[in-house]
Amino acid sequence: MPRSRTAPPDEPRISEDDEPRYSGPSKSQRKRDMTALQALGVRLVDLSRDKLAQLPLSERLLEAIHEAQRITAHEGRRRQLQFVGKLMRDADGPAIEAQLDIWENGTREQARYFHELERWRDRLMDDDEALTPFIAAYPNADVQQLRSLIRAARKEAATNAALPDGREAQRKHYRALFQAIKQQRDDATAPSPESP
Repeated sequence: MPRSRTAPPDEPRISEDDEPRYSGPSKSQRKRDMTALQALGVRLVDLSRDKLAQLPLSERLLEAIHEAQRITAHEGRRRQLQFVGKLMRDADGPAIEAQLDIWENGTREQARYFHELERWRDRLMDDDEALTPFIAAYPNADVQQLRSLIRAARKEAATNAALPDGREAQRKHYRALFQAIKQQRDDATAPSPESP
C-alpha cells in the first residue's frame, strides 16, 4: 500500500502571510537618489549668497556650501562637494528643487518677454509697415506718439551710425520707443509678433 507523503515537520510551510514584504528602495535606487542629491548640491554651490539665504538649508549645509564656494583647488573642491552631497540627505530636496525651478523658469519667461519687446522695437524701426500689425495687436496704442517715437529713434540711429570712433552713441529715443512698446504690452495681452 502506497504511503501518503506529507511534509517533514522541519520543512517550512508557506502561507499567505509569508509573502515578501517591501523593505525599502533598492541599492540602485538609493544610489540614484544620492547622485541626484549630489547634483542638487552642486547647483546650490553655484548660487549667490542672497539666493542661498532664501532656501530651506540647515546652518551646517549652508556653511559647507560657502566653504565649497571658497575652495579653488580641484581635489579639495571635489571632496567638499561630496560633503555637501552627504549633508543634502537631510535637506528638503523637493522644496529646494521647486524654488530653483521657479527662479530658472521665471528668468526664462522674463527673457522671452523682453525678446518679444525687442522684436517689436526692431520691426517698428526697420519697417514702416510694421506699425499696422502693432496697432492691430494693441488697439489702444497712441498712434501719433508711436510715429513720433519711431521717427526720433530712426533719426538717432542714423546720427549714431555717422559718429566717429570713440564718441558715445545716444540711446534716448531708442529706449523711449522700447518703453512705449513695453507700456502697451503691459496694458494689454496680445499675441507675439511673427518673425520678420
